[in-house]
Parts: sequence; C-alpha cells; structure tokens
Amino acid sequence: MPSRSAPPPNDVRERIVDIDVEQEMQGAFLEYAYSVIYSRALPDARDGLKPVQRRILFMMQDMGLVPVRAHVKSARVVGEVMGKLHPHGDVAIYDALVRQAQPFTMRLPLVDGHGNFGSLDAGPAAQRYTEARMAPAALLMTTGLDEDVVDFVPNYDDRLKEPGVLPAAFPNLLVNGASGIAVGMATNMPPHNLVEVVGAARHLLKHPEADLPALMRHVPGPDFPTGGRIVGLEGIKDAYATGRGTFRTRATVRIEKIGRRQGIVVTELPYGVGPERLVEKIADNVKNKRLQGIADVTDLSDRHKGLRLVIEVKNGFVPEAVLEHLYRLTPMEESFGINNVALVEGQPRTLGLKELLEVFIGHRLDVVRRRTAFRLRKAQDRLHLVDGLLLAIVDIDEVIAIVRSSDDAAAALARLVERFSLSENQGRYILDMQLRRLTRFSRIELEREQAELQALIADLESILADEQKLRTLVGEELGQVAAEHGTPRRTVLLTSSGPSPAAGATQLEIEDDPCWVLMSSTGLLARTSSIEPLGTEGRRSRHDLVVAVAPATARGDVGVITSAGRLVKVSVLELPTLPPVAGRPNVSGGTGVKEFVTFAKGERALTIVPLPVPGVEDPDDPGFALATASGVVKRLLPEPLTRPEVDVIALKDLSARQKDEVVAAVSLTSGQEDLVFITTDAQLLRFPASLVRPQGRGAAGMAGIKLSPGARVVSMSAVGPDAVDPVVVTVAGESGGGVSQVGSAKVTPLSEYPSKGRATGGVRCHRFARGEDTLLLAWAGSNPEAATSTGAAVALPGAQGRRDGSGTALDKPVAALGGTPSTS
Repeated sequence: MPSRSAPPPNDVRERIVDIDVEQEMQGAFLEYAYSVIYSRALPDARDGLKPVQRRILFMMQDMGLVPVRAHVKSARVVGEVMGKLHPHGDVAIYDALVRQAQPFTMRLPLVDGHGNFGSLDAGPAAQRYTEARMAPAALLMTTGLDEDVVDFVPNYDDRLKEPGVLPAAFPNLLVNGASGIAVGMATNMPPHNLVEVVGAARHLLKHPEADLPALMRHVPGPDFPTGGRIVGLEGIKDAYATGRGTFRTRATVRIEKIGRRQGIVVTELPYGVGPERLVEKIADNVKNKRLQGIADVTDLSDRHKGLRLVIEVKNGFVPEAVLEHLYRLTPMEESFGINNVALVEGQPRTLGLKELLEVFIGHRLDVVRRRTAFRLRKAQDRLHLVDGLLLAIVDIDEVIAIVRSSDDAAAALARLVERFSLSENQGRYILDMQLRRLTRFSRIELEREQAELQALIADLESILADEQKLRTLVGEELGQVAAEHGTPRRTVLLTSSGPSPAAGATQLEIEDDPCWVLMSSTGLLARTSSIEPLGTEGRRSRHDLVVAVAPATARGDVGVITSAGRLVKVSVLELPTLPPVAGRPNVSGGTGVKEFVTFAKGERALTIVPLPVPGVEDPDDPGFALATASGVVKRLLPEPLTRPEVDVIALKDLSARQKDEVVAAVSLTSGQEDLVFITTDAQLLRFPASLVRPQGRGAAGMAGIKLSPGARVVSMSAVGPDAVDPVVVTVAGESGGGVSQVGSAKVTPLSEYPSKGRATGGVRCHRFARGEDTLLLAWAGSNPEAATSTGAAVALPGAQGRRDGSGTALDKPVAALGGTPSTS
C-alpha cells in the first residue's frame, strides 16, 4: 500500500490541468450572466415573454388546455413544462404561471386560474391545490404555430422542439408589462391598455414615419389593472422617448360622511400595493406619532364590490390635510420607474415606445407573411391534386381500364402518369381515391373547389407581392383583437399642476374659482376652467363626445341624475382638471362616474346639473326638466342638497315586474325653451317648457306626451329660441337588436315640426325602412354629433327637409348623440 507522500498514479496525474483562477472566475461569471439575461430575466421584445412564460403557454396548448376545456391541476402543467422544456425547478415555473393568472398583475391575463392564486398581500396556494387552463388571450399568443410562422429550436436535451418566439397577435410586452432582474441590468415595464396600444400600432403601420407625439395621442400613458391615478406626465414622456423615466401613482380616494365623522374612502391603490400593507403602514405612523387625525381604519373590501378602505378622520381635523400626509407617509402615493429593457435579435436593448411598437410590428409582419406563404403552398398543393382528379374524371373509363389491366400499383401509377401527363402525386392521389368520388356531383364539387382555390391563391399571392396590402391585413387583425378583447381605461391620467401634495400642498389651497364640469358619452367626468372649449367646436373630445356641461365652482358641487330618478351630489374638487385649451377638450383623462355613484342593477347616469350654493340661490333659475319612459314630464327648481343624494321624482310601477324610469334630463337656462319628446314609434311632440309648472321632489310629474300602445319615450331635449339652426336627429333600427346594431340616421330641421300642446300625440318624425321598426336614439339641438360606445366619431348625413322621410344607412353603430343645445 503506497504511503501518503507517494505521487499519484500516472493516469490521475495526467488529468490535472493547471488553470488561472482569475480567468476561470471571469469565464464562469460570464456564462452565468449570459444564462440569466437570455434564459431567465429579460423578455423578448417580439412576444413580450420570458422563456419560462413562453414554455408554459406552449405546453398548455400542446396539452389541449384551451378555454373550452376543463381546468387541470397546476402541478400537472408544471410537471410537463419542467420535464420537457424547462428543467430549472418547479418553484420558478409555478411562480411564472401564477403571475400570468393574476388579474391585479396582468392587464390581460394569459392563464385562467381556478383556486387561490394569491393577492397583493399574500402568496398563492400550493400547485397541488390550484387548477389552470389557457385564457382566451393566450390563444392569441399561440395561434398559427402549426402554420410555420416561427422557427422551432431544440429543447434542453435535443429530443423535442419548442418555438423560439410565439406568434403574438397583440403587443403583449406593452399590454402586460414585465419585470425582472438580470446580472448588471434589469427591466421594469408598466402595463398599458390594449385598445390604446393597438391604436398606436395601427397608426404606425399606416404612417411608419410617425413621431412620438402622434403615438402618444393613442397611448397617453400606462393603464394599471388596479386602476389608480398617475400624477404628472413628464416622466412618461421621457420613458416613451428614451426607455427610462419615473412617474408618481396615487390611490383613488373620495371624502365621505362616515357616521358623525368625515372619512377618506380608498377605492383603488397604486400598482402593486395591497390594502394590508397600507393599513400596517398607517398604523406604524400613527403609533410613532408621525400621522395625526386618524380615528380608525376599516377594510371593507370584498370580492363583489372590490376595494373599499375607510379611513375615519377625527373631528377637528381637515380630511384634505390628513390626505396630504397619507400621500407623503404611506404607499397611497408611490413612484414607478420605467426601464424598458428587452431582447432584440438576441441583444438586450433599452427601447422607447416607438421602438417597442416597431419591433412588434416587424415580428407580426413576418408572422403573417410566413403564414400567408404556408397557406399559399397548401392551396397550390391541393389545387394540383384537384386538377389531376378533374383530368381523370373526364375519361374515368380509361382510368379504370388502366388500373384493372395493370399488374401492380406501381405499374398502374406509371401508366396513369404517362397517359394523362400527371405528376406522381396526382397519380397516387387518383389511385387512392374512393369510387364514390366518381359521381357527376363530385365533379361539380371539384370544379367549385378548383375555382375557390384559384381565387384564394390569387389573393394570397397579392398579399405577398404587395407590402401595403400585408400591412393593411396586419392592421385589420389587430383591430379585431382590440374589438374582441379590449376594455376601458382604468387608470386616470392627471397632469401635474403646481406643487405635489408630497411637497406640502393641500387641496384646501385651491381657490373657489368658476369652472365647467363636463360629462362624456362613456360616463367620464372632468372639469375645466376655460369657457372656450364649450363653443360650437368644443363639445367633441378627441376620444369622446361631451353630452352634458354644468357651470360650477372648484369647491362646489354638481348633481348626477340617474335613470332611477336619483340626484347624487358630486364634489367638483375630486374631479380631474383638464388643461385650458383653445379647441376641443379631451375628456379621456376624466374619472368614471361610477367612482362617485353606486348604481343599482340596470341604473345608469343620464346627465349632470348645476347645484346652487346655500345662501346664494338665484330666484330666476328655471331649474331642470325630467322625462320618463311612460311619457311623464317633470320640472324642478334648483335647491342646495344637504344630503349626498335625494329622489327627484316618484316613479310609478308600469306593471308587476316593471317600473317606470327616467330616460332624459335637461337643464333649462331661461325657461323659454321648447321641450322636444321623441318616442320609439317615431312620434315627435314639441311644446313650451313654460307649460310644465315646477313641482317638489316627491311629486310624480305630469303628462308630457300621449303614447301609443307599446311605445315608450326614447329622448327629450330642450331647445331655446336662440338656438342656431336646430335640427332633429333620429336613429332607427330593429327592436331587440340593441344599440350595437348599425341602423339608419336622419337629420331634419326642427322648424319642420310644429309646436303643439302638452299631453298630445305629436307628429311622425321618421319613416321606417325595411327591417326597421323602432327608434334607437334621438336628439334635438344645434351642431349634431354621434359617437360609438367607445367614443369614436360617427358621420351623420346632411339635413333633409322631409320630416317623415327615411334615414340614411350608417357605417358604424351609434351609442350616443350630442351637440350644442341652447341649454349649455
């Protein structure tokens, strides 16, 4: 036995290699850094996914876990991904799967989770307890993988193939954002609104030279799934220009009366902030005496009503001042740093908004081009077989004779190819066909298929030959994705005006200056100090239609009238301020009326009306008028509200299951206006508003228009004697089709309709065409405009003199009408 000092055997000594430790450490660190950057932490700019996320979606599709199939255990998905594609541990895979299923993290979730997938304050349940399947949006990421649209690469052990990138039918990186920490670099990208991002991508497809301001008209800023507010847009502009920037996010709050105290009610928190974390931070600050004036904090959040955190303020403290300290000392105001780092052609790059869109558009153009080429090859191959089959059917007797007289299949194939000048594929297809395909009817079918294939091939070849047609196709597909999966904006964007609350300013320092409160057709509220936007050209927002305008003061109130006959007080101070402009206001940065009014099922906001300040009532103010579906009209005089809400009309029961509802409310400016009632059966009644005497809030109103059986009031407008060229706009359609149908519209001068007495039947204002039996919408006033349910403008036909003529077909469904009525 050799001693310890004896040298090792020669075979051992030969395997010892002397290396430099410094070089070995550098090489090992570079390999590790490379692996983290390219295989773990950074997303691909094309599909916006990290490798583990991409592998999860690909494997779920391979397992058939589409939205129409049942959920399966998350552990099963994790096992398949780990065993076949991602051998790096089940914890990382499950964490990635959970993130793609969290609606408070992803703006458009890609995984449909069933079970406890965590919250902002707590982690998810173990993978053996939860279930998952693909969400509808995930199908958009993987559709087309079987059509050679992307390259496949070997998996870790070179036994399977996986896609190097997914087709991604929408800009996932911008819509859902991303975060990750690599070696020496990191990424932090906020989510955005799908409709806005698609709008910018389509604009860039049509105008490749578009600059950043043009794109930001479509994408004004991030849109977090948890809502909240973004204060200050300069950091967003920097990030969109350079890929790096910082902005502030705030909670959405309102001040309410909580018992005998004032309270601060939090309904939305900054992105990534949970209510438990906020409550804990408030408690720590109160305990350390850094935060004063707070009596209690109650979390009333639930699954149905969402977040509701009530912070009670002690008597003697100003809620606005307490709110300032909450912004400064708690996560109710947070900073978000954008760092748009993603992989482009295998290299990490910092990208601005235009660069991110260009990378996605380039990827999508390549996907659609490859898909078109694949479909072209398939169509050409099929046409080749159909052509050969038609040749054989022409002389089928000879084909049968050749087959019967041949010794074997190979001989029959050779003879068929020689006799009919066929290719081997055509000959083999003829030999394999069934005898039932030889009927005369089959020939007709083949000729029809031949014509269809020839038309398809011509269309596909034209797409591949024309770059502009390819871009148009990509834009149309993006528009369809936005229409099917788009949702309204949740995060409110506020321009920074003056010092930040965190810098010591309070809302009490706002002067009680006159202002105007605007309400859009999609239910957004905002205020502006400028009167200029309210003229003839000012009621049209760049993103919406302004349907109501009410004068107010910055510390005053306005009233929201609902279809249930309620008048709800809204503080003007809580509304976002629009910057003074000389043109049209942009209400897209407004706050939804649902933030201030809790609606019952089926209830909706109709308009806003001014509320007088106690002690300064105007005795000459004519007030406002209401109209109900059953033809009732009521006029009320303005009065200060001492309660958050009141009922302004006693609605009657139309039947055992149906109650009357308010369909229109208009403010009166002089009391000399004409009220214009329009019904579903196209009857119009015009009578002076002075015929309606004012009543108290508890009254049920009086007869406004006499209705035919089955008819109901669709609108009521107020038109003053000074209105400029007032018209009547009617939109007809089919009953039961809803306002989403594309109907016909007619514009007629109001002078064509005579003024009559109250409670009469009116005159016909629209002749229904074939397929029409009801009026969907109607309106009377000056400078009419129309909008879709998303606020997009719809062109109306020119005015015609026939008061009972038919309408002109529209190109889009109209959901709202407006203009410049004299009551504005």
